[in-house]
Amino acid sequence: MRTQLLSAAVLLALSSFSHAKTDVSEAANAIEKDVIQWRHHFHEHPELSNREYDTAKYVAKYLKGLGLEVQTGVAKTGVVAVLDSGKPGPVVALRADMDGLPVPEENDLSWRSKVKGEYNGKEVPVMHACGHDTHMAMLMGAAKILTDMKDELRGQIKFIFQPAEEGAPPGEMGGAEVMVKEGVLKNPDVDVVFGLHISAGLDIDKVSYKPGGAMAAVDPFKIVIHGKQAHGAYPWKSVDPIVTAAQMVMSLQTIVSREIKLIDDAAVVTVGSIHGGNRSNIIPREVELVGTIRTLDKKAREHVYEAMERKVKGIADSMGAEAELTLPLDYSYPITYNDPELTMQMLPTLQRTAGKDGAVLAKAVTGAEDFSFYQEQVPGLFLWVGGKPLDVPEADAPAHHTPEFYVDDKGMKLGVKLLTNMTLDYMHQAN
Repeated sequence: MRTQLLSAAVLLALSSFSHAKTDVSEAANAIEKDVIQWRHHFHEHPELSNREYDTAKYVAKYLKGLGLEVQTGVAKTGVVAVLDSGKPGPVVALRADMDGLPVPEENDLSWRSKVKGEYNGKEVPVMHACGHDTHMAMLMGAAKILTDMKDELRGQIKFIFQPAEEGAPPGEMGGAEVMVKEGVLKNPDVDVVFGLHISAGLDIDKVSYKPGGAMAAVDPFKIVIHGKQAHGAYPWKSVDPIVTAAQMVMSLQTIVSREIKLIDDAAVVTVGSIHGGNRSNIIPREVELVGTIRTLDKKAREHVYEAMERKVKGIADSMGAEAELTLPLDYSYPITYNDPELTMQMLPTLQRTAGKDGAVLAKAVTGAEDFSFYQEQVPGLFLWVGGKPLDVPEADAPAHHTPEFYVDDKGMKLGVKLLTNMTLDYMHQAN
């Protein structure tokens, strides 16, 4: 491994001197007003997953204006642009997601969303309640700076604007998984991929990183328990799927509490929905459980899969019932795994860009990100960039996916610089 060959001091030296004639900080300052304007536009005009038609047109028009080779309609609404330096070198991919959420905005902003969309056949309010508006704006800013620096680059850059990170509508496919299947990492073949996510709980001017498992794999599941219906007054005539379900819910919790080595990595097994029966005096024939599994380690993920099957079958057999386990249910995200070698290679870049105290080692989270599909194919690094105003206590920062979600425009400049500097440093460190 390269990190075993290169000491931290050497890596620091490689990343600490400027490879470029252009001052990236000055370039980011110069374009900041445009980045903010783009963010406000996207925020005011959000679109739901796989419906980012106008968003994609806006992005594609801008990228074509930079003189880039642009492909549209990738994974339905995705946009991909290529910047070729004309010189040999690595292919670096930079990714931003584009979709909003069915959330009503409650912020008092001149550029707040008043948009309506359709989700599951119903009209819903739409909001960029997770910061994807900032992700697009930051990547557009980096694209401008890097295009202006074309003569100073080596290799090629792919700018990936991805739809449906929040998940495709029911019955559809979308997001990073589909982009990978459609060849977004090919022609030219990508060597490394970088991505950012704004954080409402992290101070502006800070970036957090986590080598290894940074965000969890997500595996929804469904269990259908088949019993024997009977009158509630005569339970001995039944095979009770409700009692069976209750035992399963309790037993599934012991997978994490008694079978996973939690001092290494966290895991979660959550039953989020139980459906069965319709009267107080009828023991039903069938009960359905639906839930989610979150893991941060491949071995733990494999163990949970095995344990789910073992427990579901064993409890059903012990109760005289039958059970069907569907795992994964309708989609599945891998672990968002930051390649440790790449993370250490880029750490000096993070520290130089955000300041040594501004680059913060983070703990893993059990939320999920489909950036993980890119990382399954090539080494990748996914970072959190601060969006919380400095005068707001962390406890008071609005959560992601809520009507009050808010991040400060000032946080985006660091994201623009990080995307640019990581690209430059990786290109000039590559053999």
